[in-house]
Amino acid sequence: MQLIFFTSLIATLGSLYFSEIRQYVPCEFCWYQRILMYPIVIISIIGIIREDMGAKYYIRIMSGIGLLLAAYHYGLQKLSFLGDNLAACAGVSCTVQYINWFGFITIPLLSFIAFTLIFILSFMIKRK
Repeated sequence: MQLIFFTSLIATLGSLYFSEIRQYVPCEFCWYQRILMYPIVIISIIGIIREDMGAKYYIRIMSGIGLLLAAYHYGLQKLSFLGDNLAACAGVSCTVQYINWFGFITIPLLSFIAFTLIFILSFMIKRK
């Protein structure tokens, strides 16, 4: 559960860094991913404090949905047949790539990695 907490905390702080310090305006899909990631920090810390390993079920559901959403969002950015047919998002386009490290690492990919790691870790939690 501690690894889930640290992974979700790093993802949350990274998200806040990009929006609050770098001033990147989140698109609609970024907001959905935030809605799923931020509570995982709280749920995991409560699970640690209360020694409630049942929190893994909530974390598993949220991270599973989050990784699917992040994978789709990454596809919108990198696969032209998906991104070209996207209806206009409110505000910032969901195909905008604020970062593109090494030609493939974008914010949705970072989100996908975090959600996938959390999802896998949620299956490794054992009951006491």
